[in-house]
Amino acid sequence: MKDEDIVARIQKNPKFVKFVNLRNNYSYLLTALMMIAYFGFILLVAFNKQFLATKVAAGAVMSVGIPIGIGVLVFTIVITAIYVRRANSEFDDMKNVIVKEASR
Repeated sequence: MKDEDIVARIQKNPKFVKFVNLRNNYSYLLTALMMIAYFGFILLVAFNKQFLATKVAAGAVMSVGIPIGIGVLVFTIVITAIYVRRANSEFDDMKNVIVKEASR
């Protein structure tokens, strides 16, 4: 069977369309969450420097901006790990079923 035939069979499979929509919607959701976190922090830097400069506690050296910035970085790592875990399990399983069906 030619590769072009397999590709055409995959693209016609309703499971493939469902798979692509599910994966894309999930990616869009995680991207939106990341953009909100990142641009929210940038907007704080731009428009509310006083809040970010507030000390964590009386006599403390660290300002509120440091833990928030670290939180954005940690959130990035966590959200990436969430996507990778789902991609390596659920999405790969769905893909394998679709390719197997098309290869028959």
